[in-house]
Amino acid sequence: MKNIGIVGASGFTGAELLRLLTNHPEINVEVATGETMAGTRICDLYPSLASAYPTMAFRELNLEELKGLDVIFCALPHGLSQKIIPNLIGKSQIIVDLGSDFRLKNPQDYIEWYGLEHSCPEYLKQAVYGLPELFRKNIEEAQLIAATGCNAAASIFALAPMIHSGLIEANGVVINLITGVSGAGRPPKDNTTFCAVDENIVPYGLLTHRHTPEIEQALYEFTGKETSVLFTPHLAPMNRGIIATCYGKLMSETTTEDALDQLATFYKDEPFVVVDERPPSTKSTLGSNTVHLTARVDQRTKTLISIATLDNLVKGASGMAIQNANLALGFNETTGLPITGLYP
Repeated sequence: MKNIGIVGASGFTGAELLRLLTNHPEINVEVATGETMAGTRICDLYPSLASAYPTMAFRELNLEELKGLDVIFCALPHGLSQKIIPNLIGKSQIIVDLGSDFRLKNPQDYIEWYGLEHSCPEYLKQAVYGLPELFRKNIEEAQLIAATGCNAAASIFALAPMIHSGLIEANGVVINLITGVSGAGRPPKDNTTFCAVDENIVPYGLLTHRHTPEIEQALYEFTGKETSVLFTPHLAPMNRGIIATCYGKLMSETTTEDALDQLATFYKDEPFVVVDERPPSTKSTLGSNTVHLTARVDQRTKTLISIATLDNLVKGASGMAIQNANLALGFNETTGLPITGLYP
């Protein structure tokens, strides 16, 4: 049995880690911190977790309590993980950061896209990007894993096979993405209140969204091709879910059947990927660690459309983090993770 800690367990991704880990036969949650909720029982903030955590309470962050644990999951807002992870490397077997602090390799990108200087850039090269379907071998040997962002994951799943195979041009890719409100986190914000979100669709992060360099970097690392994307996310009135519709210019004569075959071949051995001719829906992925994909070719405009859907809190965050930890610990990567969605 592996003992683990969750830093930032009171947020949505932390709570999802707590939920998913109740089904993991090889992992025991030893510590769950939540600075703003310290002293509050988990079941009082999240009654849905009462049967699994009837007495455990969120703790204040104490680095000494985390040392010696087998895995530490950091589920913190941007800028906070980089302040504590350097003190934990080498003192626990594996660290999985669900935030964005170690995803980008170039320290200058943090200044450009996040507006602040990285406090420990020496660890950026050491961190492994945590998208198992593309970087499984690296993850198996990693100590510090930077789990993929939810918007980035959906976009990369849709685009990697198409760019890698040369079906589409690597430059000038357009991504239109719709995401649920839970992606903005648990703390209330003016733009995520019920009245702001209900019956409303709004684009955000126009030309400046922080997942843009993450998508480009991951696609370049996997395909070896310099990639540029125009990424536009939209906030939708749903709790969770992401659908990314990606457009690329064809490099040669290609049919819809060719595009679907490329997806199916690329992901044929992946337990958490479904490729289907049917258009995917966000609800089909609800509560699961599975991404659903399809593709079309528009002969009139010589454009390939690749579409991916996933649950932003599972495959886009906490489920992906556990999948990464499973690989790094030597477990079967599917252990403890739901493969099917909830319906209705």
